[in-house]
Amino acid sequence: MEESIKMDKIKLITMSPLVLAYLGDTVYESYIREHLIRQNINRKVNNLHKLAIQYSKAKAQATIIHELEDELTEEEMKIFKRGRNQKSHTAPKNADIIDYKYATGFEALIGYLYLSEDKERLEYIVKKGIEIIERDM
Repeated sequence: MEESIKMDKIKLITMSPLVLAYLGDTVYESYIREHLIRQNINRKVNNLHKLAIQYSKAKAQATIIHELEDELTEEEMKIFKRGRNQKSHTAPKNADIIDYKYATGFEALIGYLYLSEDKERLEYIVKKGIEIIERDM
């Protein structure tokens, strides 16, 4: 993989929110998997996967973004809203359409923070998200 090159703000802000969400889904999932492995070091992979779904499903991500909305910067809110409002050509299989849209916005925000290399902010949002999901479990 090529060495990371920080993308300029103009490219990031104008990038397709679905592309940001595509990346954000992977980044978020990676953080969740690492968290679960660290917490459940001796669990089987299948059990880890089932646990990960509780953090990654659309309903969970929608809950996270609803609770964090007031903490988002103006720029982050714009990215989230662009992701949430983007017309998707796929229908959610196991999710309410509203939750799915909010989850897409959340994932777009994660992708944006990752590409802008704002690791501190990215990790703060993921950590808060984990706390929200675990509180509700």
